[in-house]
Amino acid sequence: MRAFRIAVPASDLDRSRAFYERVLGIDADCTVPSRLYFHCGEFVVALVDLSTEASVHPLPDHLYFATGQLEHVFERVVAAGADITSPIEGRPWGERSFYCRDPDGHPLCFVDDGTLFLGRGADWS
Repeated sequence: MRAFRIAVPASDLDRSRAFYERVLGIDADCTVPSRLYFHCGEFVVALVDLSTEASVHPLPDHLYFATGQLEHVFERVVAAGADITSPIEGRPWGERSFYCRDPDGHPLCFVDDGTLFLGRGADWS
């Protein structure tokens, strides 16, 4: 079994599209009129227009993205106007990452590919 998609509510789909296209560096798939799909490898981030699909709820925790270009992505996130909540830092669990919020306030985290912690083999486990 695998996770394949997350629905992220957007109060202004055009604004969110511009933000995610700039930050992720990929074009949105607009196959469904009330949704925009961002194909991130085998996982899809689906932005959902709240004006047409009010049943989608805010994200309860961070949406994590892995990248081999952490500093470059940080620059794109800043340029896109995100609220940076933590700069690039080394975390106690070994990851290098930064945290921010998208235009709707959803918490995002971007992690250096080479430092991903997947829950296995931790020193404290």
